Amino acid sequence: MLVLLDSLPILTAFSVSLAVCVLSAFIFLHPRVPLGFIRLHLGIITLPVLIALLALITTDASTIIGPWRLDPLAWLMVLFVLTIGLVVQRYSVRYFLGDRSYRKYFALLTFTIGAASFAWLSNDLRWLVIWWGITLLGLILLISLNKEWKVARMAAIFSGRLFVFSWLALLVAIIWLSQATGHWQLSLMMAKDSLAQISSWERTGINMLLVLAVVIPAAQWPFQRWLLESVVAPTPVSAVMHAGLVNAGGIMLTRFAPLFSGDLAQIFLIILSSISILLGTGISLVQVDYKRQLVGSTIAQMGFMLIQCALNAYLAAIIHLVLHGLFKATLFLQAGSAVRRYERTSRPIQISSLLWIIVGSALGLLVVIYFWLTAPEMGYQLISALIFGCSLFFAWTQLVAFGYGLIGRIAGFFLLGGAVMVFSIIHAAFFELLHETVYQVVQPPTLVVILVMVILLSGSALGVWLTRSRSSTAFAILYLWLVRLGEPHSDLVESHPNYLAQYLYWGGNRR
Repeated sequence: MLVLLDSLPILTAFSVSLAVCVLSAFIFLHPRVPLGFIRLHLGIITLPVLIALLALITTDASTIIGPWRLDPLAWLMVLFVLTIGLVVQRYSVRYFLGDRSYRKYFALLTFTIGAASFAWLSNDLRWLVIWWGITLLGLILLISLNKEWKVARMAAIFSGRLFVFSWLALLVAIIWLSQATGHWQLSLMMAKDSLAQISSWERTGINMLLVLAVVIPAAQWPFQRWLLESVVAPTPVSAVMHAGLVNAGGIMLTRFAPLFSGDLAQIFLIILSSISILLGTGISLVQVDYKRQLVGSTIAQMGFMLIQCALNAYLAAIIHLVLHGLFKATLFLQAGSAVRRYERTSRPIQISSLLWIIVGSALGLLVVIYFWLTAPEMGYQLISALIFGCSLFFAWTQLVAFGYGLIGRIAGFFLLGGAVMVFSIIHAAFFELLHETVYQVVQPPTLVVILVMVILLSGSALGVWLTRSRSSTAFAILYLWLVRLGEPHSDLVESHPNYLAQYLYWGGNRR
C-alpha cells in the first residue's frame, strides 16, 4: 500500500540537497581541492535524484506551497533532468580529465541542471522567468566552456542573442498575462474565471509570444542555426542540452495548455514545426558529421513534439520529450563509437521479401483502421493511427521483410513485438501517473487536424518522389541546399585553432 508523504518536508529536503550539490560544485572550483573530490561530488548529487524519485512515487495530486507547485508532472521533469545530469557528470569524470576547464565544467553543469529543476517546480511565474533565465545563461557558459577557442566564443554569442530574445518573449508574455488576470501564480492564471477575463486578441498575442519563447530553445525554423553551431561544445554538454533543455517547449506549453488550446497560435506553431521537421530530417540524412546528424534529428523530433502540443496531445508530448531525451543523450555519449568497421553490401529485393512487404502493408493498414474506429470523432486519434501505421510498416520492412533468412525474420518479428509491448507498458505507466495533472482536450480544432493531415500526405508524397528521382536535377539541388543548410557559418570555422599554438610553443621549449 502506497503511503503518501507530506509535500513540505520533501520540498525542504530537496531544496537543501540541491543547495549542497551547488556548494559542493563550487568547492571543487578551488585549485587546492584534490581532483578525487569529484567522486564525493557525484555521491552528493545522487541525493536530490533519490528525493525526486521518492516525491514522484508518493505524490498523486497537485500541491501549492508558496511559489512552488508540486505535482507528478513537476517531479517527473525534475527527476528526468537531474538523472540525465548525474549520468553525464559520471561519464565526464574521465572524459574531461586533463582539460583546463575540468573544475569549471562540473560547477556549471550542476548549477544549470539545478536551476532547470527549480524552474519546473515554480508556480509563481516570476520565479519561473528567473530560474529559466539562469538555465539559459548556464547553457551559454557551457557552450563557451573553452573561451580560448574563437569558434566556441562565437557559437556562444550567437546562441546567447537568440536566448535573450526567447527569454524576453517569455517575460513579456507573463507580464501581459499577469496584467490581464491579476495573478502571478500559474495555477490561478489557468483557472476558468481568470481566462474568461482575457479577450480573444490578447489571448492570441500572449500565445504568439509563448510560441516564440519555445521555438527558439527547441531550435525550430528559422532559429535552428544556434543548435547546429552548438556542436562545437563538448559532447557531454550536447547530451545534456538535447536531453534536458532543448525539449523545454513541451513542458512549458503543457503548463499553459488551458490558455493555448483552441487558439490561432496553434496553426502558426504547426507551420513552423512542420518546416522544421522537413529541414531537420533532410539535414540528418545528408550530413556526414555524426553530431550534426544528431542535431538534425533533434530539430525534427522537437518539431514533432510541438505539433503534438498544437494538437492538444500534451500527454503524448511529455512521453515523447522524456523518451527522446533519454535516447538522444545515449547517442551523444556513444558518439565515440559511431564509426562503423564495415558496411553490409545491399542485396537485391527477392520475391519473398516483396511478399513480406505486402504483409507489412496490410498489417499497417489494419492498425490504422482499428485505431481510427476506436474513436472516429477524435482528430488526433486519426493522426496517431496514421503515424503508428506508417511506423509499423517501416519497422516491419527493416526487421522482418529484409531479415536474413528465416531465423532473421523470426528474430525481427519478436523484436518488433517486444518493442510494441514495451511502448504500451510505458504509455500506460505515464497515463496512470499524469492523467490527472496534464491538461486533457478530447478534440483539437478541425482546421488544425486538416492542416496536419495535408502536411503528412504532402510529406509522404514528397518522400516518394525524391526516392524515385535521385538522378534528377531537382534532387541534386535539394541535396546540396540541405548540405549547405547544415554546414557551419564561415565565422564558426577554424581549420587550425590559434589557441593550440601556445601549447605547441611551450611544448617545444620543454624539449
